[in-house]
Amino acid sequence: MRAGSTISNKIKEEAAAEEDENSIAEQEEALVALIEHRTKEVEQLGNRISYYKSQLDEAKKRLHDSQSKLALLRGRHNTTFTNASLASKSVKVDQRSTPECINGGSKMKPLSKTELVIPSVNPKISQPIKLPGSSAKTTISLEASPASNRAMNVRAEASHRTSSNPEVVETKDREGLKGKQKEHKELIPLVRNSSSLTKIGSYSSNHISSQHKRKLRSLAVCPVNDHLFVTSALDGIVHLWQIQARGSSASFLSSTDCVSAVERRWPEDIAWHPHGNSLFCAYTADAGDSQISVLNFNKTQLRGRLTYLVDKPHVKGIINSIIFMPWENTCFVTGGSDHAVVLWDERDENLWKPKSLHRNLHSSAVMGVAGMHQKQVILSAGADKRIIGFDVNVGRADFKHQIESKCMSVLPNPCDFNLFMVQTGAHEKQLRLYDIRLRHTELHSFGWKQESSDSQSALINQAWSPDGLYLSSGSADPVIHIFDIRYNARKPCQSIQAHQKRVFKAVWHYSLPLLISISSDLQIGLHKKYI
Repeated sequence: MRAGSTISNKIKEEAAAEEDENSIAEQEEALVALIEHRTKEVEQLGNRISYYKSQLDEAKKRLHDSQSKLALLRGRHNTTFTNASLASKSVKVDQRSTPECINGGSKMKPLSKTELVIPSVNPKISQPIKLPGSSAKTTISLEASPASNRAMNVRAEASHRTSSNPEVVETKDREGLKGKQKEHKELIPLVRNSSSLTKIGSYSSNHISSQHKRKLRSLAVCPVNDHLFVTSALDGIVHLWQIQARGSSASFLSSTDCVSAVERRWPEDIAWHPHGNSLFCAYTADAGDSQISVLNFNKTQLRGRLTYLVDKPHVKGIINSIIFMPWENTCFVTGGSDHAVVLWDERDENLWKPKSLHRNLHSSAVMGVAGMHQKQVILSAGADKRIIGFDVNVGRADFKHQIESKCMSVLPNPCDFNLFMVQTGAHEKQLRLYDIRLRHTELHSFGWKQESSDSQSALINQAWSPDGLYLSSGSADPVIHIFDIRYNARKPCQSIQAHQKRVFKAVWHYSLPLLISISSDLQIGLHKKYI
């Protein structure tokens, strides 16, 4: 009996020990889960703190701007009041000294009063840009009034029927452009927060011949005059187009041979000057060729319209990307196959001074460059799978990030100044979103499955919608893919059958419900959204 009792006690002890071990394991698992939960809670609170700090800074800036405008307005009001008093006295004197004979008598004819105009804080001034063509003139208004724009559109289309090459279009001056400041909007909290797929609407497509003899390479909408856009192709020709009928069609305006001076190469990439009066083209550094050309639309004569910058800072290979920085000082950046990122500062008209920012931070070709809006940081994306943010003021890299596939372009969001997109070579994860404040943290990735081939082309480019919520992308298939950054899945929210062959690029028009695309089928697609 004692032996049986001993065995029973041992079994009970083992069961109790096993129960204790299970209890400890359960407690440990519960604590691990609790720690994970509280870690996420801390991260979320930290993100909220960062968000409200940035909001506070923006609110302070807006308050300061409003106070400055009020002080400026008061100062102008006082000056105008004094001038008005003097003008009123002058008018009274003129009225007393201007007789007129009526029915044999003499009466005083009052002179019409001089109209006193109080200028606005940010006056809009227009200056003409001359384009090549006949003597017919077309004026395209950039005033804010929709009614005024519609009236000008009618006049522009009527004038175009008499001449296919308008000579004059209007654009804003430098001061007007400097006064137009973009406002930061917080879009990052919206990334991946929706599980529902929302289409942005149906499109009707119209295709026109690009009039290029070889495959198209680039497409860019004028940043100042929303009626104009340009295309370039492997034939070295740059075509200027004018949008008609609110995006239903486009008319051909002019053609310029923009091949490089030595090797007669086509532009690898193009960028509008922020003032909208000229186009910059990037070429190659091989064989001592010209690296940058400037197509000046103010020049009426073909000779002298295209000039080449003297400096040649890139040492070899193709210059893959050129883009102007969104800063107060006018400058642009180029990235090349020689691993270099070069900043070009404007010193005078047609005088640009290049400065090599870095040549060794990338170990392969720099495929894309861009500038952040809120601070002077230049992003570069390379075939070496690196993403680098370079602080121009400090003169060194602000951050470096390595991913698992090559990078082919980089594109900042137009509304949220902390958000940017990187195009990669990974299938079904071609597009990645990043917050520059979190540096190495990927916010979201999405992409598409290619049907035509397995290769990823650096010629396939993306574009942000004006509200910063959507991305459009060309593809190796004849399709435009559209992505909603709020959608938590990786697939497109919409795909538009756009062309007969691969789509290189589709850009959003910033004032019309319109997508403009180019394709290797040598067609330009105008895809108008139903409203």
